[in-house]
Amino acid sequence: MADRLHTPLCDMLGIEYPIVLAGMAAGGQAQSTAPTPVKLVAAVTNAGGLGVMGDNFANLDELDAGIKELRSLVGDRPFGVDFLLPVVRAEVTTTNKEEIYAQIERDHPNHVAVVEELIREHGLERAGLGPSEPMSTDLLNRKIEVLLDNKVPVFAAALGDPAMMTERAHDQGMQVIGMAGAVRHAERHVAANVDIITAQGTEAGGHTGYISTMVLVPQVVDAVAPMPVLAAGGIGSGRHLATALALGAQGAWVGTAFLTSEETNIPDDHQQQILGGQSSDFTTSKFMSGKNQRSYNNAVKQAWADSGLENLAMPLQGILQEPFTRAAKAAGRYDLVGNPSGQISGMLNERRPAKDILMDMVNEARDTIEGLQKHL
Repeated sequence: MADRLHTPLCDMLGIEYPIVLAGMAAGGQAQSTAPTPVKLVAAVTNAGGLGVMGDNFANLDELDAGIKELRSLVGDRPFGVDFLLPVVRAEVTTTNKEEIYAQIERDHPNHVAVVEELIREHGLERAGLGPSEPMSTDLLNRKIEVLLDNKVPVFAAALGDPAMMTERAHDQGMQVIGMAGAVRHAERHVAANVDIITAQGTEAGGHTGYISTMVLVPQVVDAVAPMPVLAAGGIGSGRHLATALALGAQGAWVGTAFLTSEETNIPDDHQQQILGGQSSDFTTSKFMSGKNQRSYNNAVKQAWADSGLENLAMPLQGILQEPFTRAAKAAGRYDLVGNPSGQISGMLNERRPAKDILMDMVNEARDTIEGLQKHL
C-alpha cells in the first residue's frame, strides 16, 4: 500500500490520489470500442483516482444508462463525464449531416476525391454517414440535462468553452474542469468560473495544442493561481507525476497510459500501436477532425499529407471522412482508423489492470519525491 500522496485537489474532488483519467472518446465510437468504457472509469475511481467517462454513446438514452451503470459500480465515490463542446470553425448553416456532406461535395470536390480514392485503394465497401448527431449547442444542452438529472459530480470540457453551463453545474454542486493548451485558454476558463484547469501540453494524444507540458504547466499555474491545475500531456509514470507536482500542478490528467489497461475497449490494433510504437510514431495533423490532433502515423494520415490539400475546418473534415472511417471499421481495418494517442506511448510496453497502472504511478511518484530530498 502506498504511503500518502495527497494534494488539496484530492480533498476538493474527494479522491485518494491526484490522478484523473482523461475522458477520452473517439467520434461516433460505441462502448464496444470505447477508449474509456464504464469498466475502466470505475476501475480508476475505485482505485482512488477520479475516473472520467468520455462521450462514447450513440444517443442520450445510452448516456443516461452509462452513467447509471457507472454509479452502480462506484457507489458514492466521485466520477466525471467529459464532452467535446461545439467548436465550429467552418461556415455551416445546418446540423443535418447529409446536408453538410452535400455542401462539402459542392465546395470541396478534391477533398471528396481523396476519400473516394482511399476507399478504392484499400478495397473497402463505401459506408454512409453515421447516425450520430453533430455536436451543437442544442445537443450539448440536452446532454447537460442528462448529467444534471443524474447528479454527476464532475464535468470536464476537453475541447471548447464551458461558460454556458458552469452556473447550472454549480447550482447543483457539480465541479467543472476546463482544458487549456495555452495561457489564454486558461484565462478564458477562469472568466467562465470553472473549478479546475487542465494544462495540456502538445505531447498529449487527441486534440492538443503546440506548447510542451514542461513549458505550459508552470505558466498556467502562475496565471490562474490559486485555482488548482492538472498537468496533462506525456504523463505515464510516477516520475512524470512527481514532475507535474514540482511544476506547481496539484495532479495529473492521464490518458494514453490507461489505453494500455485491460479495461479499455480500444481495438487491439490500436493498443498494439501504443505498446509497440515509438514516441516519434505519434505526430500531429488536422486530418481527423479539422483541429490539431496527435495520432499514430498510418496510411490515411500519409495520404492526406501527400494530397497537398489543406484539411477542412471543423466539423467538415470529420464528416468528410465518415464514409471511409465507417467502411474501415466495418471491415475490421482499424489500422486505417485514426488512433489519437500520445507520445508517452514510447514508454509503454505492457498491458495491465488499470489499478496497477495507477498504483505504480503513485508509488513511483512518492519514491521519486523522497529520493530527490537526498540531493538537498
